[in-house]
Amino acid sequence: MSNNAYFRRYWQLYALLALPMAYFIIFKYGPMYGIQIAFKDFNFFQGIMGSEWIGFEAFKEVFAMRDFYLTLRNTLLLNFFDLLVSFPAPLILAIMLYEMKTLWFKKLSQTILYIPHFISWVIIGGIVYQVFGTESGMINNVITSIGFDAIPFLTDKNDWLITYLLVGVWQSAGWGTIIYLAALTGINKELFEAAGIDGAGRLKRIWHITLPGLKPTIVVLLIINLGHMISIGFERPYVIGNLAVREYADVLSTFVYRIGLQSGQYTLATVVGLFQAVVGLVFVLGANYASKKLTDEGIM
Repeated sequence: MSNNAYFRRYWQLYALLALPMAYFIIFKYGPMYGIQIAFKDFNFFQGIMGSEWIGFEAFKEVFAMRDFYLTLRNTLLLNFFDLLVSFPAPLILAIMLYEMKTLWFKKLSQTILYIPHFISWVIIGGIVYQVFGTESGMINNVITSIGFDAIPFLTDKNDWLITYLLVGVWQSAGWGTIIYLAALTGINKELFEAAGIDGAGRLKRIWHITLPGLKPTIVVLLIINLGHMISIGFERPYVIGNLAVREYADVLSTFVYRIGLQSGQYTLATVVGLFQAVVGLVFVLGANYASKKLTDEGIM
């Protein structure tokens, strides 16, 4: 079948593709026009085209800042610890839900686990301060009422890090299970039945059937997560963080907000954003290449 004949036969599929393509062109590729701000002494009143070219001077200025390296370190560390703690959580939850036999309890558990994903980080921040606050937090009120000292969950940097990671798991793990549950439905049920007849217990079936069946999904999600190692959401560290734990909570996204919107240094903010994008691309390509070499799985 020729390309023209194929297009005429399946033109509805191409029509359906038009809206997502338009979205990416307008909101993803269109803003790339602003990348040139990183190479200009941007003046808000003169606009992008009227601003003076300065080459890589802004890059030199950013790379000479101590705060840039501090926020870069924090971004990498928080994302690395998040990967260790948050990445396995939805996989474990999905397997547990899949193994449940009581249908009503399974559906109830799924609903309860999904709800945090739909809560704004601003609201989650309020909940965190109500639960973990040193002076008036619910947990510390209980601890002090029985004679123990309050735990500085939000003011000690090490305790804050643990709180940050656990809150992230609570917010994201339930929603992440959807992908794994969808992948689990694609595993041939006859494999589990045959393994059961051969005497394999539940743990052995999970290890030898479930996990190998989820391997392509795990690899793809791992590559995507590695691509985000250099970038981090603004809301979570900004809402949960404070000046007492700035040594850990100050990340590249809050750094861009501080120098871009608060200080009006748009050129420097664009430099940091461009740096994140380029390094993120390198992470994705590197992780994809490594996964193909080691496991024959990849996304590109």
